[in-house]
Amino acid sequence: MKPWTLLDSGKIPGDGSELRLYARGDEHSITIAGTPGELMGSRMHGSEDALARLACAHIAALAEPRMLIGGLGLGFTLAAALRHLNAEARVTVAELVPAVIDWNRKFIGHHAGHPLQDARVKIHQGDVAELLKQQAQQYDAILLDVDNGPEGLTRRENNWLYSPVGLEAAQQALRPDGILAVWSAGPDPQFAERLRRLGFLVDEQRVHESQQRSKGARHTIWLARV
Repeated sequence: MKPWTLLDSGKIPGDGSELRLYARGDEHSITIAGTPGELMGSRMHGSEDALARLACAHIAALAEPRMLIGGLGLGFTLAAALRHLNAEARVTVAELVPAVIDWNRKFIGHHAGHPLQDARVKIHQGDVAELLKQQAQQYDAILLDVDNGPEGLTRRENNWLYSPVGLEAAQQALRPDGILAVWSAGPDPQFAERLRRLGFLVDEQRVHESQQRSKGARHTIWLARV
């Protein structure tokens, strides 16, 4: 098997940690320097696809749906959302790490079909929290695919998104009958209860990371309706 080759690295704003992009043939992997294992890769993205599909099912009937996605990654969540949204939809993607946006444009965009080239997409280079704090009743759906879910891995500041204050900000940013969809590497009963205490109607889904539903690790998606 061919070895992995380091293509590029990029700093995570705020704490000095570093993301690294590796290639092996046509496969790509993003890791955190000094942390074992893969943060995300091009081989398996079934749960990212499911995050978008499940959220879009809630807003598919809207004439002009507005969506905010926190976290670009390799673009799979964005690409899946675009497949399920109509031509009048508008999707804002907030990505904190400039290098990740650059990698999507230069190295890895083909894996998801180059979703950043879609005219419905607007990229925001910065923390998704900035948008949640600024804009009230702007979105029909907010998708959070940030870090490893409520248990932050890459950046301590990400914990704000999953705190009661952060979730209230997401609630305020949603339009009536909007939906908040949250991806996580694993289950977290305390987080689900946190959503319920804030008045969300919560549906928890377990999905496989592989597109073949019987394979790969199982991840968690919470669908929280206002």
